[in-house]
Amino acid sequence: MPDLFHPPVKRSVEIAGHKTSISLEPLFWDWLRAAAVEQGVPINALVARIDAERIKAATPPGLAGAIRLWLAARALPAGD
Repeated sequence: MPDLFHPPVKRSVEIAGHKTSISLEPLFWDWLRAAAVEQGVPINALVARIDAERIKAATPPGLAGAIRLWLAARALPAGD
């Protein structure tokens, strides 16, 4: 497991043909990578799905925040 309090790491992803940079802590990058593998999609495709859900929100968070929230929601037991 990476250092829990490691600062964010910036990586480039491509969403709908546009490159963007996202800064996430290594733990979130690990969780995002694992979720992409579990769903059988590249990280870019998973980020694009999260982005599509995010922009439908009444007050959309930033993309990095949306990814963190999406990952946190996955970690919650069903019904919470």
